[in-house]
Parts: sequence; structure tokens; C-alpha cells
Amino acid sequence: MIPIGMSTTCVFPYGLERSFAMAKQAGFDGIEVMVMTNRGTQTASTLLTLSAKYELPILSIHAPGLFVTQFVWGRDPQNKLDRSAALAAEVGAKTVVVHPPYVWQRAYAPTFLRSVRETATRHGVEIAVENMFPWRVAGGSFGVYNPGIDPIAMDVDAMTLDFSHAAMAGRDGLEMAMKAGDRLRHIHLCDSVASSPEGTGADKHMVPGRGGQPVAETLQMLADTGWTGQLVAEIHTHTARTFEKRMAMLRETVEFARAHTVPAKAPEDAARDSVSDPDPSGVTEGSRG
Repeated sequence: MIPIGMSTTCVFPYGLERSFAMAKQAGFDGIEVMVMTNRGTQTASTLLTLSAKYELPILSIHAPGLFVTQFVWGRDPQNKLDRSAALAAEVGAKTVVVHPPYVWQRAYAPTFLRSVRETATRHGVEIAVENMFPWRVAGGSFGVYNPGIDPIAMDVDAMTLDFSHAAMAGRDGLEMAMKAGDRLRHIHLCDSVASSPEGTGADKHMVPGRGGQPVAETLQMLADTGWTGQLVAEIHTHTARTFEKRMAMLRETVEFARAHTVPAKAPEDAARDSVSDPDPSGVTEGSRG
């Protein structure tokens, strides 16, 4: 079974412990921790205590890469990556999610790909580079990531597919998953609707199934091929007006994931079942009156 986790960003601005509690209540199998300014997200002992209390393993750590986290663990992005990997190893998380460097991180960008591989080896974790998107301003777009927005085109061993980011870039998530092949190790489960073939400027992170990305088809393809990566919900619930509506969005996401990660029967299995029980009624010809 593919583990289905929840990112702590799903319930922002609720605190860390409430994130664990809501993930447990919604029925998730584990949790992804976005490293934030909150000290608890940076501290292994705190995370392990919450993991034990709510019986939720920490599946992954998301390295601090947002503007609000620019001062977390200093200004050096390599230090942020290294400490994220060390934290993941300490809490038993399999994966670290990281964004490509910004173009203004001129010292970091040229060494990023080598650094990702070396850091993963040093700490014994997977570092999955996430697909990003062009920034759109006044009808135009420009690239702010170096070496780019698409880890499929990069020399990396592992990548994260985010469906909302794919929509923003005018990409098809299923096509990206197929092109990534074995390097696809992590998925941010969400949805979005592109406003044009070129993509959209809005990072919607909708409940899966509510947008236009082929999320169900991608999950089914991965389930049928025996994918061994991680599936982590990263949806925006802050628009919900009540706690109950937020929980409903989380539960809908879990139900969607479970429904589309059940492997379909292989043709030979279906044929074998048909031969072993040719009459589904269970009544043989000889027993009929």
C-alpha cells in the first residue's frame, strides 16, 4: 500500500500539534513537516514526541524554501538543506523535499545538483527536488529558478511532483510522472485548474478531483506499477470558514487517495478468477431444478 500523508501546510495557520491531531483525525497514515519559523518544526525531539503521541510516522521533511523561512537556520541554502536532511534522518523520515535555487542564489545554484546528491548520501535519505513554475506578472512570465523549474530535465536521483505547480506551468501531471519514471519518489497530492494552455498564476492546491489535472489517472498508474514512493496531501484548506469544513476537505482527500491507489487486477488474475468460478451465482448446472 502507498502511504498517504498530510503536509503540515494543509492546516496553516494552525500550530504543529494541531496539525498532527487533524491528520490523525482525518485518517492519514503519516505526516510531512514543513520546516517553518516555529521551533518545533526544527526540533527532532518535539517531532518524535508528537509522532509517538498521535501514532503518525514522519514520512518527509520539507526544507525551508519559502520567503517566510528565509532566516530559518541562517541565510545559507546549503546549510538549510544539510540540516533538513539531518533532521529527516533523526526522525526516521525517508524523504526531504527541496525547491530548486532562486536565480539570485548565485553561489548555491551552480553546485545545487552535486550538493543534493552528496547530502542525500551523507545522511542516508532521499532528496526529492520539486517541480516549480514560472512567475507571472502583468501578463508576462519569467524564470526565477536555476537550473530551472523541471527536475525531470535535471541530473537528480529523486523528484517530487506537485500537481498544482504542474498546472501553473501548463504541464500535465500524468505525462510528467511517466517521463520521470523511477526518479519520481514523492507526490504532493492536490489539484488545480490552468487558466490558459500556458498555465496559471494561481497556486490553487485544490482538493484532488476538483480541478483539471489527471490526478486519479496518475495515482492509478503508479498503484498498478507497484510504485514505492510517498503520497502527501498538500491542499489549501484556509478558505474553509469552519473547522468542520476543513476536516471535510482533508477527509475527502484521504478518500480520493485510497480510492485511486488500489491496484487494478492484472489481466491474467482476472482470467484465473473467471476460470476458478465460472458461475458467479455459485449454482452449478447439476444443482438447478
